[in-house]
Amino acid sequence: MKNYLIAGASSGIGRATAQQLAREGNRVWATYHQNKMPDENNLTYLPLNVLEDTFSLDTLPDVLDGLVYCPGSINLKPFARISADAFREDYDLQVVGAVKIIQAILPKLKKSEQASIVLFSTVAVQSGFNFHSLVSASKGALEGLTRSLAAEFAPKIRVNAIAPSLTDTPLASKLLSTEAKIEANAQRHPLKRIGSPQDMAQATNFLLSEKSSWISGQVLGVDGGMSVLKI
Repeated sequence: MKNYLIAGASSGIGRATAQQLAREGNRVWATYHQNKMPDENNLTYLPLNVLEDTFSLDTLPDVLDGLVYCPGSINLKPFARISADAFREDYDLQVVGAVKIIQAILPKLKKSEQASIVLFSTVAVQSGFNFHSLVSASKGALEGLTRSLAAEFAPKIRVNAIAPSLTDTPLASKLLSTEAKIEANAQRHPLKRIGSPQDMAQATNFLLSEKSSWISGQVLGVDGGMSVLKI
């Protein structure tokens, strides 16, 4: 049995990941911000706002085998309409929040025989899409953080990121609000469907597990072929 912390697990990818890890017999602590979640078998929910200056994770066990950081946002606007404050706020959520949690639990991760950290980027960082400057800027920083920490924490702690394309989660609800939008977005992908939270959870759990024990510093595209296939 492994001990894992999933930050941002009240819905979407975080929840799917936490539930899958718990079903497999691991002990999981999962955080939520506004939507209080009931505990489940092997799964304990904790309140946490990563935007607060200070927070406590003292109730976590002394040893953690992995961290998944899922808080994020999808705000697609023309660049000229995005304020500098909006860029700062997005960076605080997606990058500074991850930094604070990693620093808070680093002593617990170091006590594991081999710990793993998984962060989330986006296919838009490497591909370049209209109206994605806000999310691409912060997620690009996360990709840099992934590689830097992978080098600094080796060999005890592996650090990787997943770069999804559009996934059917509450964050993407505005983009997938009708059957027509779902079908149009599915057709943009070589595999002709949008991603599911379970797709991302399976990739995340692979990167947490010993099956990926020789993988670190990588950004794994889980994107229906969007980033590399032109068909």
